[in-house]
Amino acid sequence: MTINNTDTKDQPQKSIISYVWDLPNICSLAGLGCTILAIYFIILGIYSAAMVGMIWAVAFDWADGLVARRMKGRTGSDRLFGGQLDVLIDIVSYGVTPAILLLSYGKFEPAFLPGAFLMLAAGAIRLSYFSTFGLADGSKYTGLALDNNSIALVFIFLFEGFFSSGAFSVILYASGLGLAALNVSKIKTPKLSGNPINVVLLAAYTLVITVIYGWRLL
Repeated sequence: MTINNTDTKDQPQKSIISYVWDLPNICSLAGLGCTILAIYFIILGIYSAAMVGMIWAVAFDWADGLVARRMKGRTGSDRLFGGQLDVLIDIVSYGVTPAILLLSYGKFEPAFLPGAFLMLAAGAIRLSYFSTFGLADGSKYTGLALDNNSIALVFIFLFEGFFSSGAFSVILYASGLGLAALNVSKIKTPKLSGNPINVVLLAAYTLVITVIYGWRLL
């Protein structure tokens, strides 16, 4: 979301906490809650629970935009605050969390630090670029949107049991670097969250992922 203060400078300033009660922001914060749970379980090494948290973070991220587009009466400051909040949460959900996942699965060995840094740096650069320039031609992202990182990593983790821990850590490392490269590439990708069909598909994917990883936790 590009930042524009021109439609907010003449509006009365509200208290910080008042913005929490804006429904899209509640969705954003719910996603942040899922992210915190994901990080918690990643550190504990309970990766199935972490995957559930990661995919629900994406679901709530998509939900906040869907709700915001359908709400009437939101002011310019509401939209600006919501956009800033969304970007800040995105760097935690799609930058910090995958980096910690790589470090944790690599048993926090120093060799995994460069990969974690590159994943996080690519996320920060990607979000900064989007905040500055917005969508290309008003409809497409430049570079792979960060929410796709979590969608992909949650899917990749389904195959963890087919490999040794060492082999899968290499797969995870390579996957993280590949996603980071796509994040900062020049490829144009559609805004998936803006399509109702894609929202339904993500909802179905989220439920399936939750059932699979929930069953693994039993």
